[in-house]
Amino acid sequence: MRRCATPTLILVALVLLFGHAAAQAALTGGCAKVNITPPLGLKLIGSKGQPSDAVLDELFAKALVLSDGTTTLALVSIDLLYTPLEEITNPVRELVEAKTGIPEQNVMVCASHTHSGPEVFTNWKLDPEDHVEESEIDQAYLQTLIREMAGAVELAHRNRRDVRLGAAMGALPEVIYNRRPRYSDGKVQMAFTLPPEIAATHRVVAGPDGSTRVTFTLPDDAPARTFGPIDPDVLALRVEDIQGDILASLVGFGCHPVCVYPFQSTAVSTDFPAHATRVVEQGEGGVCLFALGLAGNIVPRQRDVGPCAQIGKALGGEALRRLQFVTTTDNVALSAGRRSVTLATKNGNPESITTEIQVLRLGEIYLLGLPGEILVEVGLAIKSRADLETLFITTMTNDSIGYVCHREAYNEGAYEPGAGTNLAPGAGEIVIEQSLALLDEMRQARAK
Repeated sequence: MRRCATPTLILVALVLLFGHAAAQAALTGGCAKVNITPPLGLKLIGSKGQPSDAVLDELFAKALVLSDGTTTLALVSIDLLYTPLEEITNPVRELVEAKTGIPEQNVMVCASHTHSGPEVFTNWKLDPEDHVEESEIDQAYLQTLIREMAGAVELAHRNRRDVRLGAAMGALPEVIYNRRPRYSDGKVQMAFTLPPEIAATHRVVAGPDGSTRVTFTLPDDAPARTFGPIDPDVLALRVEDIQGDILASLVGFGCHPVCVYPFQSTAVSTDFPAHATRVVEQGEGGVCLFALGLAGNIVPRQRDVGPCAQIGKALGGEALRRLQFVTTTDNVALSAGRRSVTLATKNGNPESITTEIQVLRLGEIYLLGLPGEILVEVGLAIKSRADLETLFITTMTNDSIGYVCHREAYNEGAYEPGAGTNLAPGAGEIVIEQSLALLDEMRQARAK
Protein backbone atom coordinates (compact mmCIF):
# COMPACT_ATOMS: atom_id res chain seq x y z
CA MET A 1 0.00 0.00 0.00
CA ARG A 2 1.45 3.39 -1.07
CA ARG A 3 1.90 5.86 1.76
CA CYS A 4 0.31 9.29 1.15
CA ALA A 5 2.52 12.37 1.43
CA THR A 6 2.14 14.21 4.70
CA PRO A 7 0.90 17.84 4.69
CA THR A 8 4.38 18.94 5.77
CA LEU A 9 6.03 17.23 2.81
CA ILE A 10 3.46 18.74 0.44
CA LEU A 11 4.11 22.19 1.88
CA VAL A 12 7.89 21.78 1.51
CA ALA A 13 7.44 20.64 -2.09
CA LEU A 14 5.26 23.64 -2.91
CA VAL A 15 7.73 26.05 -1.33
CA LEU A 16 10.59 24.53 -3.29
CA LEU A 17 8.58 24.56 -6.51
CA PHE A 18 7.32 28.12 -6.31
CA GLY A 19 10.51 29.41 -4.73
CA HIS A 20 12.45 28.04 -7.70
CA ALA A 21 9.93 29.54 -10.10
CA ALA A 22 10.27 32.93 -8.44
CA ALA A 23 14.04 32.75 -8.65
CA GLN A 24 13.77 32.01 -12.37
CA ALA A 25 11.12 34.66 -13.07
CA ALA A 26 11.81 36.61 -16.23
CA LEU A 27 13.21 40.11 -15.97
CA THR A 28 10.67 42.53 -17.41
CA GLY A 29 11.00 46.19 -18.30
CA GLY A 30 9.05 49.02 -19.82
CA CYS A 31 9.66 52.65 -20.69
CA ALA A 32 7.73 55.76 -21.60
CA LYS A 33 8.23 59.47 -22.13
CA VAL A 34 5.80 62.33 -21.69
CA ASN A 35 6.16 65.90 -22.94
CA ILE A 36 6.27 68.42 -20.05
CA THR A 37 7.24 71.56 -22.01
CA PRO A 38 5.72 74.53 -20.16
CA PRO A 39 3.53 77.02 -22.02
CA LEU A 40 5.26 80.15 -23.24
CA GLY A 41 5.05 82.93 -20.71
CA LEU A 42 5.98 80.79 -17.73
CA LYS A 43 9.05 82.08 -15.89
CA LEU A 44 12.23 80.06 -16.31
CA ILE A 45 14.80 79.39 -13.59
CA GLY A 46 17.43 81.51 -15.34
CA SER A 47 15.26 84.20 -16.92
CA LYS A 48 15.49 86.63 -13.99
CA GLY A 49 11.71 86.88 -13.79
CA GLN A 50 11.15 87.33 -17.52
CA PRO A 51 8.51 85.17 -19.27
CA SER A 52 9.71 82.44 -21.59
CA ASP A 53 9.34 83.33 -25.28
CA ALA A 54 10.93 80.47 -27.25
CA VAL A 55 11.44 76.70 -27.21
CA LEU A 56 14.84 75.46 -28.35
CA ASP A 57 13.99 71.87 -27.47
CA GLU A 58 11.12 70.27 -25.60
CA LEU A 59 11.24 69.01 -22.04
CA PHE A 60 10.31 65.44 -21.12
CA ALA A 61 9.60 63.15 -18.23
CA LYS A 62 11.03 59.72 -19.05
CA ALA A 63 10.44 56.57 -17.02
CA LEU A 64 12.05 53.14 -16.88
CA VAL A 65 10.37 50.36 -14.89
CA LEU A 66 12.09 47.03 -14.18
CA SER A 67 10.81 43.95 -12.35
CA ASP A 68 12.48 40.65 -11.48
CA GLY A 69 9.19 39.04 -10.42
CA THR A 70 9.76 39.93 -6.78
CA THR A 71 10.91 43.54 -6.78
CA THR A 72 9.82 46.35 -9.09
CA LEU A 73 11.84 49.54 -9.49
CA ALA A 74 11.08 52.81 -11.27
CA LEU A 75 13.57 55.42 -12.46
CA VAL A 76 12.27 58.81 -13.58
CA SER A 77 14.43 61.24 -15.54
CA ILE A 78 12.92 64.72 -15.60
CA ASP A 79 14.01 67.87 -17.42
CA LEU A 80 13.90 70.21 -14.42
CA LEU A 81 16.47 72.10 -12.38
CA TYR A 82 15.42 70.36 -9.15
CA THR A 83 12.98 67.79 -7.79
CA PRO A 84 12.37 68.86 -4.17
CA LEU A 85 11.49 65.89 -1.96
CA GLU A 86 8.34 67.27 -0.35
CA GLU A 87 7.08 69.27 -3.34
CA ILE A 88 7.69 66.94 -6.31
CA THR A 89 9.38 63.61 -5.54
CA ASN A 90 7.14 62.37 -2.73
CA PRO A 91 3.87 63.43 -4.44
CA VAL A 92 5.03 61.58 -7.56
CA ARG A 93 5.94 58.51 -5.52
CA GLU A 94 2.53 58.50 -3.81
CA LEU A 95 0.73 58.61 -7.16
CA VAL A 96 2.98 55.90 -8.59
CA GLU A 97 2.32 53.54 -5.68
CA ALA A 98 -1.41 54.19 -5.91
CA LYS A 99 -1.49 53.54 -9.67
CA THR A 100 1.03 50.70 -10.01
CA GLY A 101 1.73 49.25 -6.58
CA ILE A 102 5.43 50.08 -6.87
CA PRO A 103 6.54 50.96 -3.31
CA GLU A 104 7.52 54.60 -2.79
CA GLN A 105 11.02 53.64 -1.63
CA ASN A 106 11.61 51.91 -5.00
CA VAL A 107 11.07 55.08 -7.06
CA MET A 108 14.06 57.28 -7.90
CA VAL A 109 13.56 60.74 -9.47
CA CYS A 110 16.54 62.33 -11.25
CA ALA A 111 16.51 65.95 -12.41
CA SER A 112 18.62 66.82 -15.45
CA HIS A 113 19.39 70.16 -13.76
CA THR A 114 18.63 72.24 -16.83
CA HIS A 115 18.88 75.96 -16.08
CA SER A 116 16.46 76.65 -18.94
CA GLY A 117 13.39 74.98 -17.44
CA PRO A 118 10.40 76.26 -15.44
CA GLU A 119 10.75 77.79 -11.99
CA VAL A 120 8.35 75.76 -9.84
CA PHE A 121 10.22 75.45 -6.53
CA THR A 122 9.98 77.21 -3.17
CA ASN A 123 13.65 76.40 -2.43
CA TRP A 124 12.89 76.19 1.28
CA LYS A 125 15.94 74.00 2.01
CA LEU A 126 18.29 76.53 0.41
CA ASP A 127 19.57 79.82 1.80
CA PRO A 128 16.66 81.96 3.08
CA GLU A 129 17.51 84.60 0.46
CA ASP A 130 16.66 82.05 -2.25
CA HIS A 131 13.21 81.16 -0.90
CA VAL A 132 10.25 81.62 -3.26
CA GLU A 133 6.69 82.15 -2.10
CA GLU A 134 4.16 79.51 -3.18
CA SER A 135 2.00 82.30 -4.58
CA GLU A 136 4.73 83.02 -7.15
CA ILE A 137 4.63 79.46 -8.52
CA ASP A 138 2.28 78.38 -11.29
CA GLN A 139 0.44 75.76 -9.23
CA ALA A 140 -1.63 74.52 -12.16
CA TYR A 141 1.50 73.66 -14.13
CA LEU A 142 3.17 72.11 -11.07
CA GLN A 143 0.24 69.79 -10.39
CA THR A 144 0.08 68.83 -14.07
CA LEU A 145 3.81 68.15 -13.98
CA ILE A 146 3.46 65.79 -11.01
CA ARG A 147 0.63 63.88 -12.70
CA GLU A 148 2.58 63.61 -15.95
CA MET A 149 5.64 62.24 -14.17
CA ALA A 150 3.56 59.61 -12.40
CA GLY A 151 1.75 58.91 -15.66
CA ALA A 152 5.04 58.16 -17.41
CA VAL A 153 5.80 55.52 -14.78
CA GLU A 154 2.31 54.07 -15.13
CA LEU A 155 2.73 53.78 -18.91
CA ALA A 156 6.17 52.18 -18.53
CA HIS A 157 4.80 49.71 -15.97
CA ARG A 158 1.92 48.79 -18.26
CA ASN A 159 4.22 48.30 -21.28
CA ARG A 160 6.64 45.84 -19.63
CA ARG A 161 8.00 42.90 -21.60
CA ASP A 162 10.82 40.37 -21.15
CA VAL A 163 14.18 42.15 -21.23
CA ARG A 164 17.90 41.82 -20.63
CA LEU A 165 20.15 44.56 -19.34
CA GLY A 166 23.78 45.50 -18.91
CA ALA A 167 26.00 48.53 -18.54
CA ALA A 168 29.35 49.87 -19.69
CA MET A 169 31.43 52.90 -18.74
CA GLY A 170 32.91 55.34 -21.21
CA ALA A 171 34.67 58.67 -20.72
CA LEU A 172 34.41 62.22 -22.08
CA PRO A 173 36.89 64.44 -20.21
CA GLU A 174 37.70 66.92 -22.97
CA VAL A 175 34.42 68.85 -22.84
CA ILE A 176 34.46 69.82 -19.13
CA TYR A 177 36.61 71.36 -16.39
CA ASN A 178 36.55 72.09 -12.66
CA ARG A 179 35.46 75.71 -12.20
CA ARG A 180 37.20 76.05 -8.79
CA PRO A 181 40.88 76.72 -9.64
CA ARG A 182 43.04 77.10 -6.52
CA TYR A 183 45.68 79.82 -6.29
CA SER A 184 49.07 79.58 -4.55
CA ASP A 185 47.61 80.96 -1.31
CA GLY A 186 45.18 78.03 -1.13
CA LYS A 187 42.14 80.14 -1.96
CA VAL A 188 39.72 79.57 -4.82
CA GLN A 189 38.52 82.18 -7.31
CA MET A 190 35.67 80.99 -9.50
CA ALA A 191 36.19 80.40 -13.21
CA PHE A 192 32.58 79.97 -14.37
CA THR A 193 33.69 80.53 -17.98
CA LEU A 194 37.02 80.73 -19.79
CA PRO A 195 38.09 83.01 -22.67
CA PRO A 196 37.99 81.06 -25.96
CA GLU A 197 41.76 81.36 -26.42
CA ILE A 198 42.32 79.79 -22.99
CA ALA A 199 39.65 77.11 -23.40
CA ALA A 200 41.32 76.03 -26.64
CA THR A 201 44.53 75.11 -24.78
CA HIS A 202 42.89 72.38 -22.70
CA ARG A 203 44.82 69.25 -21.79
CA VAL A 204 43.55 66.12 -20.07
CA VAL A 205 45.96 65.07 -17.33
CA ALA A 206 45.95 61.80 -15.38
CA GLY A 207 47.22 62.05 -11.81
CA PRO A 208 49.34 59.40 -10.06
CA ASP A 209 46.37 58.66 -7.81
CA GLY A 210 44.18 57.83 -10.81
CA SER A 211 42.41 61.19 -10.82
CA THR A 212 41.65 63.11 -14.00
CA ARG A 213 42.05 66.87 -14.43
CA VAL A 214 41.60 69.26 -17.32
CA THR A 215 44.24 72.01 -17.30
CA PHE A 216 44.92 75.05 -19.45
CA THR A 217 47.86 77.12 -20.63
CA LEU A 218 47.62 80.52 -18.99
CA PRO A 219 49.32 83.78 -20.08
CA ASP A 220 52.81 84.33 -18.70
CA ASP A 221 51.64 87.24 -16.58
CA ALA A 222 48.67 85.37 -15.09
CA PRO A 223 48.93 84.12 -11.49
CA ALA A 224 49.49 80.39 -11.14
CA ARG A 225 46.40 78.34 -10.37
CA THR A 226 45.63 74.65 -10.19
CA PHE A 227 42.48 73.21 -11.72
CA GLY A 228 40.88 70.48 -9.65
CA PRO A 229 39.66 66.99 -10.56
CA ILE A 230 36.75 66.00 -12.77
CA ASP A 231 34.81 62.76 -13.13
CA PRO A 232 35.04 61.82 -16.83
CA ASP A 233 32.83 58.73 -16.56
CA VAL A 234 29.95 58.20 -18.98
CA LEU A 235 27.40 55.59 -17.94
CA ALA A 236 25.72 53.65 -20.75
CA LEU A 237 22.96 51.33 -19.48
CA ARG A 238 21.23 49.16 -22.08
CA VAL A 239 17.80 47.51 -21.69
CA GLU A 240 16.90 45.32 -24.67
CA ASP A 241 14.10 42.93 -25.57
CA ILE A 242 14.65 39.23 -26.16
CA GLN A 243 15.31 39.90 -29.86
CA GLY A 244 18.21 42.17 -28.90
CA ASP A 245 16.51 45.42 -29.93
CA ILE A 246 17.03 48.26 -27.49
CA LEU A 247 14.00 49.22 -25.44
CA ALA A 248 15.55 51.85 -23.20
CA SER A 249 18.91 53.30 -22.27
CA LEU A 250 20.30 55.48 -19.52
CA VAL A 251 23.14 57.93 -20.13
CA GLY A 252 24.89 59.45 -17.12
CA PHE A 253 27.48 62.25 -17.13
CA GLY A 254 28.73 64.90 -14.69
CA CYS A 255 28.53 68.41 -16.13
CA HIS A 256 26.35 71.43 -15.34
CA PRO A 257 23.77 71.83 -18.16
CA VAL A 258 24.50 75.55 -18.60
CA CYS A 259 25.40 75.92 -22.28
CA VAL A 260 22.18 77.73 -23.24
CA TYR A 261 21.86 79.68 -19.99
CA PRO A 262 22.47 82.59 -19.77
CA PHE A 263 22.97 83.21 -23.51
CA GLN A 264 19.28 82.68 -24.29
CA SER A 265 17.80 83.14 -20.83
CA THR A 266 14.15 83.20 -21.94
CA ALA A 267 14.31 80.08 -24.14
CA VAL A 268 13.08 76.70 -22.91
CA SER A 269 15.75 74.02 -23.31
CA THR A 270 17.04 70.78 -21.82
CA ASP A 271 20.54 71.99 -22.76
CA PHE A 272 23.14 69.42 -23.89
CA PRO A 273 21.26 66.36 -22.53
CA ALA A 274 18.62 66.94 -25.24
CA HIS A 275 21.23 66.44 -27.98
CA ALA A 276 22.82 63.48 -26.20
CA THR A 277 19.59 61.55 -25.71
CA ARG A 278 18.43 62.43 -29.24
CA VAL A 279 21.62 60.94 -30.71
CA VAL A 280 21.02 57.67 -28.85
CA GLU A 281 17.31 57.50 -29.65
CA GLN A 282 17.87 58.22 -33.35
CA GLY A 283 20.87 55.94 -33.66
CA GLU A 284 19.68 53.00 -31.60
CA GLY A 285 15.98 53.48 -30.88
CA GLY A 286 14.03 53.19 -27.66
CA VAL A 287 13.75 55.84 -24.97
CA CYS A 288 16.98 57.36 -23.65
CA LEU A 289 17.00 58.74 -20.09
CA PHE A 290 19.63 61.12 -18.71
CA ALA A 291 21.07 61.16 -15.20
CA LEU A 292 23.35 63.91 -13.95
CA GLY A 293 26.64 62.73 -12.49
CA LEU A 294 29.15 64.61 -10.31
CA ALA A 295 28.48 68.09 -11.67
CA GLY A 296 28.52 70.36 -8.61
CA ASN A 297 31.67 72.24 -9.63
CA ILE A 298 32.01 70.93 -13.18
CA VAL A 299 31.00 73.05 -16.20
CA PRO A 300 31.24 72.92 -20.01
CA ARG A 301 34.56 74.03 -21.45
CA GLN A 302 32.62 76.08 -23.99
CA ARG A 303 29.12 77.53 -23.86
CA ASP A 304 26.35 78.91 -26.10
CA VAL A 305 23.98 77.14 -28.48
CA GLY A 306 26.66 75.81 -30.85
CA PRO A 307 28.84 74.21 -28.14
CA CYS A 308 25.63 72.89 -26.53
CA ALA A 309 24.97 70.77 -29.61
CA GLN A 310 28.63 69.73 -29.88
CA ILE A 311 28.87 68.57 -26.28
CA GLY A 312 25.53 66.77 -26.47
CA LYS A 313 26.41 64.99 -29.70
CA ALA A 314 29.82 63.99 -28.32
CA LEU A 315 28.18 62.60 -25.18
CA GLY A 316 25.52 60.79 -27.19
CA GLY A 317 28.20 59.41 -29.51
CA GLU A 318 30.28 58.09 -26.61
CA ALA A 319 27.20 56.48 -25.08
CA LEU A 320 26.15 55.02 -28.42
CA ARG A 321 29.61 53.51 -28.93
CA ARG A 322 29.53 51.85 -25.52
CA LEU A 323 25.96 50.61 -25.95
CA GLN A 324 27.00 48.54 -28.98
CA PHE A 325 29.16 46.19 -26.94
CA VAL A 326 27.29 45.89 -23.66
CA THR A 327 26.92 42.31 -22.43
CA THR A 328 23.31 41.89 -21.31
CA THR A 329 21.60 39.31 -19.13
CA ASP A 330 18.15 38.57 -17.74
CA ASN A 331 19.65 36.98 -14.62
CA VAL A 332 19.33 40.20 -12.65
CA ALA A 333 18.13 40.57 -9.07
CA LEU A 334 16.70 43.99 -8.23
CA SER A 335 16.62 45.81 -4.91
CA ALA A 336 16.29 49.31 -3.50
CA GLY A 337 17.40 51.01 -0.32
CA ARG A 338 17.26 54.49 1.13
CA ARG A 339 18.06 56.27 4.34
CA SER A 340 17.21 59.59 5.89
CA VAL A 341 20.07 62.05 6.42
CA THR A 342 20.02 65.15 8.63
CA LEU A 343 22.47 67.97 7.88
CA ALA A 344 23.16 71.08 9.98
CA THR A 345 22.79 74.51 8.40
CA LYS A 346 25.16 77.48 8.52
CA ASN A 347 22.78 80.15 9.76
CA GLY A 348 20.43 78.09 11.94
CA ASN A 349 17.33 78.95 9.94
CA PRO A 350 16.26 76.20 10.21
CA GLU A 351 18.89 74.53 12.42
CA SER A 352 19.02 71.49 10.13
CA ILE A 353 17.40 69.94 7.09
CA THR A 354 16.45 66.32 6.49
CA THR A 355 16.90 64.73 3.11
CA GLU A 356 17.56 61.22 1.77
CA ILE A 357 20.01 59.12 -0.18
CA GLN A 358 18.90 56.14 -2.23
CA VAL A 359 20.38 53.14 -4.03
CA LEU A 360 18.88 51.11 -6.84
CA ARG A 361 20.69 47.82 -7.45
CA LEU A 362 20.33 46.16 -10.83
CA GLY A 363 22.31 42.97 -10.38
CA GLU A 364 25.96 44.09 -10.34
CA ILE A 365 25.04 47.67 -11.25
CA TYR A 366 24.57 50.19 -8.43
CA LEU A 367 22.89 53.58 -8.92
CA LEU A 368 23.53 55.83 -5.92
CA GLY A 369 21.12 58.77 -5.87
CA LEU A 370 22.33 61.83 -3.94
CA PRO A 371 20.37 65.03 -3.31
CA GLY A 372 21.66 68.45 -4.24
CA GLU A 373 24.70 69.62 -6.19
CA ILE A 374 27.51 67.31 -5.14
CA LEU A 375 31.03 68.63 -5.53
CA VAL A 376 33.13 66.18 -7.51
CA GLU A 377 35.57 65.66 -4.63
CA VAL A 378 32.73 64.31 -2.46
CA GLY A 379 31.56 61.87 -5.12
CA LEU A 380 35.06 60.70 -6.02
CA ALA A 381 35.70 59.90 -2.35
CA ILE A 382 32.64 57.64 -2.36
CA LYS A 383 33.72 55.94 -5.57
CA SER A 384 37.27 55.31 -4.36
CA ARG A 385 36.12 53.73 -1.11
CA ALA A 386 33.05 51.83 -2.33
CA ASP A 387 35.06 49.19 -4.23
CA LEU A 388 32.25 48.49 -6.71
CA GLU A 389 33.01 47.76 -10.35
CA THR A 390 29.88 49.44 -11.72
CA LEU A 391 28.80 52.31 -9.50
CA PHE A 392 27.28 55.46 -10.95
CA ILE A 393 26.40 58.38 -8.71
CA THR A 394 23.37 60.35 -9.82
CA THR A 395 23.05 63.84 -8.36
CA MET A 396 20.11 66.25 -8.16
CA THR A 397 18.23 63.09 -7.23
CA ASN A 398 15.02 63.10 -5.18
CA ASP A 399 15.67 66.43 -3.45
CA SER A 400 17.10 69.96 -3.67
CA ILE A 401 19.48 70.97 -0.84
CA GLY A 402 22.01 73.26 -2.53
CA TYR A 403 25.72 72.51 -2.88
CA VAL A 404 27.19 69.65 -0.87
CA CYS A 405 30.86 70.46 -0.26
CA HIS A 406 33.81 68.70 1.31
CA ARG A 407 35.23 70.41 4.39
CA GLU A 408 38.33 71.73 2.59
CA ALA A 409 36.12 73.74 0.22
CA TYR A 410 34.93 75.91 3.12
CA ASN A 411 38.53 76.89 3.80
CA GLU A 412 39.14 77.60 0.11
CA GLY A 413 36.08 79.86 -0.11
CA ALA A 414 34.26 81.05 -3.27
CA TYR A 415 30.74 80.35 -4.49
CA GLU A 416 29.71 76.78 -3.68
CA PRO A 417 30.57 76.71 0.08
CA GLY A 418 29.59 80.38 0.34
CA ALA A 419 26.41 81.71 -1.28
CA GLY A 420 25.78 78.35 -2.96
CA THR A 421 24.87 76.43 0.19
CA ASN A 422 23.11 76.76 3.51
CA LEU A 423 24.80 73.58 4.78
CA ALA A 424 27.39 73.76 7.55
CA PRO A 425 30.91 72.34 7.16
CA GLY A 426 30.89 68.57 7.51
CA ALA A 427 27.87 68.01 5.24
CA GLY A 428 29.98 66.42 2.52
CA GLU A 429 31.65 64.03 4.94
CA ILE A 430 28.27 62.96 6.35
CA VAL A 431 27.00 62.24 2.84
CA ILE A 432 30.13 60.23 2.09
CA GLU A 433 29.84 58.05 5.21
CA GLN A 434 26.08 57.56 4.90
CA SER A 435 26.40 56.64 1.22
CA LEU A 436 29.11 54.08 1.92
CA ALA A 437 27.05 52.60 4.76
CA LEU A 438 23.99 52.26 2.53
CA LEU A 439 26.01 50.71 -0.30
CA ASP A 440 27.55 48.23 2.15
CA GLU A 441 24.11 47.42 3.50
CA MET A 442 22.88 46.72 -0.03
CA ARG A 443 25.91 44.59 -0.80
CA GLN A 444 25.49 42.50 2.37
CA ALA A 445 21.80 41.98 1.65
CA ARG A 446 22.72 40.71 -1.82
CA ALA A 447 25.18 38.19 -0.33
CA LYS A 448 22.56 36.56 1.89
